[in-house]
Amino acid sequence: MQQRYLDPAILAGISGLDLVAKTVVEGFVSGLHRSPDFGFSQEFAEYRMYTPGDDLRHVDWNVYARTERCYLKRYKGETNTMVTILIDASASMSYSSLPVNKLDYAKFLASSLAYLANQQRDSSGLIVFDDEVRQFVAPSGRQGHLHRILHAIERAVPGKRTDYAKPFFHFQQFLTRRGIVAVISDFWEDPELVAKTIAPLRWKGNEVVLFHLLDPAEVRPKLTAPVVMVDLETEDEIEVSPEYAHTEYREKIDAHIAAMRSAAQGAGFDYMMVQTDQPLDAALREYLSRRQGRL
Repeated sequence: MQQRYLDPAILAGISGLDLVAKTVVEGFVSGLHRSPDFGFSQEFAEYRMYTPGDDLRHVDWNVYARTERCYLKRYKGETNTMVTILIDASASMSYSSLPVNKLDYAKFLASSLAYLANQQRDSSGLIVFDDEVRQFVAPSGRQGHLHRILHAIERAVPGKRTDYAKPFFHFQQFLTRRGIVAVISDFWEDPELVAKTIAPLRWKGNEVVLFHLLDPAEVRPKLTAPVVMVDLETEDEIEVSPEYAHTEYREKIDAHIAAMRSAAQGAGFDYMMVQTDQPLDAALREYLSRRQGRL
């Protein structure tokens, strides 16, 4: 039942990104039965018995499964992580064959990441970009900061063409310590250029994750007659036949996705392919389960 409320079409009917993020994250955590650690690994110190009022996020559910007793994990030198979210708001992100377009889905995902970081007491920041930086919220963990981020995400609108160089140059100007960088984009760009542009962030010790966001019709278009397709960023037009869409186009989009994944992994990034018909917790679940496996 909970999965139904994580459907992007259902979430689109919820008023306010704060409620969307709360719904997604709490549904996600409920599905896992515990909240995974979104920060860097910390040195384990000790267990102690659970007492009423303790934060359930720190319960070791593996121990509970074996002993049916609640123990909390405690760590030495707990530190917060800086989580910076970058949203591509270029014109192509406005495309949709569904009730929710790519930019709306990106907003839902970004809000959920910011909410989860806030729940984990991490600091979070935001950059919204197309060919310029359109919104910037410096990372912070102060009270009320989550609302500033959600407000900035809410104001994001489709812009012009994509320029990955500008937001990442801007990001490096305020980078003071390492953290996690999450980039949400449809990545309609040369994969090697994307990886080359973002790579300097890895050299500075950041973890980088790319959420490659596409509409299902971009991956597997279903045409029954020839149509004229228009590039939302360049306004170039091309006539596409059903035969081309079902054969040559599929080969090209599969090759592009494979090249994007290969370039990302070759640069040391985590790569997640996400389609806008997927429940919102899918990207969170896959990424955080990978991180848990490394910690």
